[in-house]
Amino acid sequence: MIVFGGLIAIVWNNDIEFGRIATMKSRVESFVESSDDGGTFQNQQAKIAIARGSYIGNGPGKSRQKNVLPSPYADFIYAIIIEEYGSIIGGMGLIALYLLLLYRSFRIVLRTDNSMAALMAIGLCLSLVIQAFINMGVAVNILPVTGLALPIVSRGGTSILFTSIAFGIILSASRTIYPQREQANEED
Repeated sequence: MIVFGGLIAIVWNNDIEFGRIATMKSRVESFVESSDDGGTFQNQQAKIAIARGSYIGNGPGKSRQKNVLPSPYADFIYAIIIEEYGSIIGGMGLIALYLLLLYRSFRIVLRTDNSMAALMAIGLCLSLVIQAFINMGVAVNILPVTGLALPIVSRGGTSILFTSIAFGIILSASRTIYPQREQANEED
């Protein structure tokens, strides 16, 4: 942890123009500097979308900000969902679905005897749920813009491919549960 903190301090205090490090550094700096004036253009448009959605939303397909917001179907889809479906049904509903996914994965982990399958299932599920909450945090301007897609919801080729692979691995871990249930039923 100390080494990681030292690397961050070195990168932050030097002018390193090294691939994605410069992009990450500029995004964090713009997030910190723009917190006083309302954020970057993307953050301002996402806030407008969320404010227009209010509690009940404008209705499916009636978002006005999806025409203004850069990449509305990828990075800022959560703001568009809130604008169309509201913060109660759209926002809280999506959070509830991701928490349900986490709960179901924990149930798989607790019921399986195969430790490798359990670790893979919980690791992949946690990565999907954490990625979802990071995307939601970016949309509501709690975190700097990261470019992470919202799993299952965002449009994108590679994201949906790897999300599908992760779901396949989680479901394959759940296959080890059913033989145990059948054995328990036969013994009764």
